[in-house]
Amino acid sequence: MPDSHDTQERIIAPVPRITIQAFCETPETAATIEGIAADRRMRKAHVKVQMGGGAAAVEAYRQAPTPNVILIEFLGLKSRPLECLDQLAEVCDEGTKVLVIGHVNDVMLYRQFIQRGVSEYLMAPVDPVDLIAAVSDLFTAPGAKPVGRTVAVYGAKGGVGSSTIAHNLAWTVAREQDTATVIADLDVAFGTASLNFNQDPPQGIAEAVFAPERLDGNLLDRLLSKCADNLSLLSAPATLDRTVDLTEPAFDALTDLLRAAVPCIVLDVPHQWSAWTRRVLIGADEILIVAAPDLASLRNVKNLLALFQQQRPNDTRARVVLNGVGVPKRPEIAAAEFAKALDVPLQAVIPFDPALFGTAANNGQMIAEVQAGSKAADIFSELAATVTGRAEIRRARPNLFEPLLARLTGKKAS
Repeated sequence: MPDSHDTQERIIAPVPRITIQAFCETPETAATIEGIAADRRMRKAHVKVQMGGGAAAVEAYRQAPTPNVILIEFLGLKSRPLECLDQLAEVCDEGTKVLVIGHVNDVMLYRQFIQRGVSEYLMAPVDPVDLIAAVSDLFTAPGAKPVGRTVAVYGAKGGVGSSTIAHNLAWTVAREQDTATVIADLDVAFGTASLNFNQDPPQGIAEAVFAPERLDGNLLDRLLSKCADNLSLLSAPATLDRTVDLTEPAFDALTDLLRAAVPCIVLDVPHQWSAWTRRVLIGADEILIVAAPDLASLRNVKNLLALFQQQRPNDTRARVVLNGVGVPKRPEIAAAEFAKALDVPLQAVIPFDPALFGTAANNGQMIAEVQAGSKAADIFSELAATVTGRAEIRRARPNLFEPLLARLTGKKAS
């Protein structure tokens, strides 16, 4: 499990709807590939794993068409990798890509693989995230801009202020990180983003989810309304003229479009539990769970963390924000006790400040606009740096995606 503070510098694009067939020689590699098949970034791909290595791959495609990606494990030269690849080339359909997992750290062998059209060579034991990235990169156009980071903000129970935190977070990312950002209000019936930003857009997110067949870049541009420099809003209509019975993939197309258009997308996810909210949360690059210092929040956060750890084994932990701490005369669970019960550190503890938050809400402003330099404003600054991966940007860290050839020759990536 990655450390909760180790934010990945790079966001991996979701793998498209492709078929991947793997031919393994070791149970460990087979288990790794079966594990990544369940990763959120691989949810559209169809993955099949079998044993037998390169020889099994050649035999499998003598009479059958090849998939989009063939993944082959070679234990070493005794597996006759070059001979297998030459035979595979005779039966491979045009457009099929080949990834090799090997156990030999040899530059000459690597070059021979590349000469035979192998797309990537990964050393065993292969890291699951490196493998997902390698598959993703096969379908990323050369020169394509990096994929946008999605941050889902979700309340552990109703009324804990998750929308307020989502909106202030998006505004702070846009302003202080100088990053183009979209705040998407997913609460179609009762969303408050338009109120909090003092906007009255004619259209919004309903147009995108109720008629997904019409959704494209041009429609998305019309649906977005500008709130501030670098910040756009995809608002909820907040009308009750129709019920909101959304399908599980209701927001998939919208999220894919937003990822391709802007570097940061903050998803204000309503407190309900349905197939689509679960899918949105599990599919996000970052999750912020907002809780109150009470027993119901503690129980719900514990359940959410357990679910996310199970469903997102290759991701950073969901981050927990304790909001509205210090209400006079209200019995509360102390922040330290709350964190101890969860066995995770709290990302932030936001103090109860009804005058500041009430003024901001009534004026349609953000906290830093009402009182720059307040403790709450400072907390949002820290959160914005954390979720965009810039909290420790000055700390030197190795490049996990350093090209294999540089690793094999002992040279550092520039």
